[in-house]
Amino acid sequence: MLEHPQFDPVALALGPVSIHWYGLMYLLAFTLFVVLGRIHARRRPELGWTPQHIDDLLFYGVLGVILGGRLGEVLFFQPAYYLAHPLEILAVWKGGMSFHGGFLGVLLAMWLYGRKHGKNFWQITDFIAPLVPTGLAAGRIGNFINGELWGRPTTLDLPWAMIYPWVDALPRHPSQLYQATGEGLLLFIILWLFSARSRPTGAVSGAFLAGYGSLRFGAEFFRTPDPGIFGTLTLGLSTAQWLCIPMILFGVWLLTRTKAGQMS
Repeated sequence: MLEHPQFDPVALALGPVSIHWYGLMYLLAFTLFVVLGRIHARRRPELGWTPQHIDDLLFYGVLGVILGGRLGEVLFFQPAYYLAHPLEILAVWKGGMSFHGGFLGVLLAMWLYGRKHGKNFWQITDFIAPLVPTGLAAGRIGNFINGELWGRPTTLDLPWAMIYPWVDALPRHPSQLYQATGEGLLLFIILWLFSARSRPTGAVSGAFLAGYGSLRFGAEFFRTPDPGIFGTLTLGLSTAQWLCIPMILFGVWLLTRTKAGQMS
């Protein structure tokens, strides 16, 4: 059995300026997006994406992730807390970013990008889908460093069970690392291989939605449920799991449509 290392959330302090590990994880996520995006563009030159396009996508995506992720946390998971502490909404360096909110923010940002540059929405999301999971992995590692979003209690004989001393003395699943591995590394491998050759428009996006939704849905059984708009647990499912269900269904629908050649 292990004990959480209780990292200092501040990676570097320069006088009054503090650089947090959580912020560095976001910087790593955005860097990986650019690096992998350029590799992806080179291996699929027929898609017509240039380094300038990728830099522009990053700009729009950063806005979508930060604004959408924070608003999603406020609206989906902790509305009562942030209503009582409105200034805390701005404290993004403390953590508290909803994937589902960030996802919606990125979709809106990509739609705006497509409108401005005359690009098909599904072609944009197909291109960026394989670039997202590594950023998700970095975010989950940031959660682990911050000591937040810990797992549910487990048995003493689980070799990697972890104690979070500030929570209690119970052995728990290190669910942040489960999610970094599943929604991050595993989903990246699947999508990177799936997008290596030509697919119908919308297929890669559908694979992302179905893949992420399924992996997150499963991981939630090992993670302490967050209170949210659907309650801590409703019919045995967490708020995040309820939010994943439409993702999975829409992803499967997209894959079915593309397989039937009905997407344009």
